[in-house]
Amino acid sequence: MTTKNLLVELFVEELPPKALRKLGDAFAGVLADQLKAQGLTAADAVVTPFASPRRLAAHVTGVAAKAADKAVSQKLMPVSVGLDASGAPTPALLKRLAGLGADASAVAGLKRAMDGKAEALFFDSVQPGVELAEGLQKALHEAIAKLPIPKVMSYQLETDCELPGWSSVNFVRPAHGLVALHGADVVPVKALGLTAGNSTHGHRFEAAIDPVPLADADAYAATLARDGAVIASFAERKAEIARQLAAAAAEVGGGCQPIEDDALLDEVTALVERPNVLICEFEKQFLDVPQECLILTMKANQKYFPLLDAQGKLTNRFLVVSNIRPDDASAVIGGNERVVRPRLADAKFFFDQDRKKTLESRVPALSKVVYHNKLGTQGERMERVCAIAETIGLRLGGPELAARSLLAARLAKTDLVTDMVGEFPELQGIMGGYYARHDGLSDDIALAIEDHYKPRFAGDELPRTQTGVVVALADKLETLVGMFGIGNLPTGDKDPFALRRHALGVIRMLVEKDLPLALTELLSAAVPAFGDKISDATPALADFIYDRLAGGLREQGASAQEVDAVLALRPQRLADVAQRLQAVRAFAALPEAPALAAANKRIGNILKKSEGEGAAVNPALFVEPAEKDLYAAMQATVPAANAKFDAGDHTASLQALAALRTPVDAFFDGVMVNADDAALKANRLGLLKSLHEAMNRVADLSRLAA
Repeated sequence: MTTKNLLVELFVEELPPKALRKLGDAFAGVLADQLKAQGLTAADAVVTPFASPRRLAAHVTGVAAKAADKAVSQKLMPVSVGLDASGAPTPALLKRLAGLGADASAVAGLKRAMDGKAEALFFDSVQPGVELAEGLQKALHEAIAKLPIPKVMSYQLETDCELPGWSSVNFVRPAHGLVALHGADVVPVKALGLTAGNSTHGHRFEAAIDPVPLADADAYAATLARDGAVIASFAERKAEIARQLAAAAAEVGGGCQPIEDDALLDEVTALVERPNVLICEFEKQFLDVPQECLILTMKANQKYFPLLDAQGKLTNRFLVVSNIRPDDASAVIGGNERVVRPRLADAKFFFDQDRKKTLESRVPALSKVVYHNKLGTQGERMERVCAIAETIGLRLGGPELAARSLLAARLAKTDLVTDMVGEFPELQGIMGGYYARHDGLSDDIALAIEDHYKPRFAGDELPRTQTGVVVALADKLETLVGMFGIGNLPTGDKDPFALRRHALGVIRMLVEKDLPLALTELLSAAVPAFGDKISDATPALADFIYDRLAGGLREQGASAQEVDAVLALRPQRLADVAQRLQAVRAFAALPEAPALAAANKRIGNILKKSEGEGAAVNPALFVEPAEKDLYAAMQATVPAANAKFDAGDHTASLQALAALRTPVDAFFDGVMVNADDAALKANRLGLLKSLHEAMNRVADLSRLAA
């Protein structure tokens, strides 16, 4: 079967830049999957996606003009239903065959085979392979229907039938062209009111010709680059922009580097078809403004790449990715410099104005900002954070840390009512740190204000100071306890208050900062700050946090069984969890582990059924040698294991218990726990209870049982 490569392109108006990469990958992926499903191309066919501001395209290798015919065996019905007592076909069988395009002559060729407990009739036929035009039409329809379109547009197209009129089309942007080439042949498919052809359009201003004819599917990218002045591949265009950015930074010299921002690079790649990086500059006086403000306005508003020097400080140079390549770029450079100047001037104005008022003087304004209709204003929230921070500060560092934490918590939200943060909400916390230093506050307070939102995302750094950790913990706990207390829990993929991120932030600080804080006590300590505004939902919140911790541990490579064993005990000091996991992993590798885990599970089941029974162990009541031996082994082993546990050596603690395997096995072989003598039974249950407690201090070993 001969094959040719296939090229399909949709030419549209400018696509949403933040979604372009995803749209291009989805279009090519679904199109290829549908072709493979219909047998028109091999499973290992190479799929190349293309995506530029005005096109989505896919190149697929080894596509057949017609799929191979396929033998099909279809179950018809049980033999008892299809044939009468004499073996003649029943009306039901003849009707079923007619539906498949066969008649009574096919009865003799039907196969019999067992289907479960009954014998059934099967009809073997050859299903003709689908023609490319039909198969591609279906694939194209599916690819368009399954595009992850952020927002659909509805537009009108004039109908091409004899009666004049308009038809409504729904797509991400109005489509103006469709290409479908199988080798050099046009595949006659239609989509979005368009009929496929063999020509497309290049750059709006710099294409050498328009339209751009395509000789065949393999000439697509090269022809667009040569005649259309377009780099069609998203990946190639991104790489070219990165190369030009690095070259421009090297031209500036001084160790300068463009700011690293992959999301910005993706967005700019989606905005240009023929990238041309230019070097621009602004007045040095603007460098008096905090560089975060200038960087943010250049990136967010103008899509520029600020240049940082070798020390990571902002320079007065920046890079622009233009979509045109004029012989004289001075007009483009000058235009971009004029555009950015008012933005930087606004940032300088906001910074100067904000510093005229202290953060302390802004505290009353927080009472005018609504935080949540059930939880009050930002002012009320600030008071709750202050109370929680003071409590945590006292536990971690005494009155001095509590006082610093209280001051930082009081001022942490005040930059929300500044002009700069009002214009750039992303700078909350950062600007508070700058303004705190301007007010003469210590670096400790300024850093705590700046860091109290951290970690803001997965992999973000933690607060740099102890005061910052206290305030960040208090801030996240206030959000978690408050939202759970009013029943505002995340559902599915909806988490408007980022409670999952806040929970992970609490976990990371407790673990990575090795904080000696019990989780349940920490959550309970935050509840009184809310008064009667909430119900106490700390048990549900604790479960939520342990679920997040379990997910994180599994992502780091721990097995579900190990995580379940450790977290089943709800360890209060989360910093110990990693050591417990390591101990469980080492214990599970011991030859005694399976038997002890199984015994532990058996003991747990016995104790559950005998809940409320049991007594303090009295060695004088032991009758069987096996129970005496187990008690003696526990007396020799458990104190050492407990000492290792108390010293924080969880691995040694568990390994010490491995010596109990033989006496535990002998106990269950030779001792009847549920004896008729009540005192004897209670004593044996007491022995098992003390054994169960000793074995499960590090983890619930029964969770390791197969």
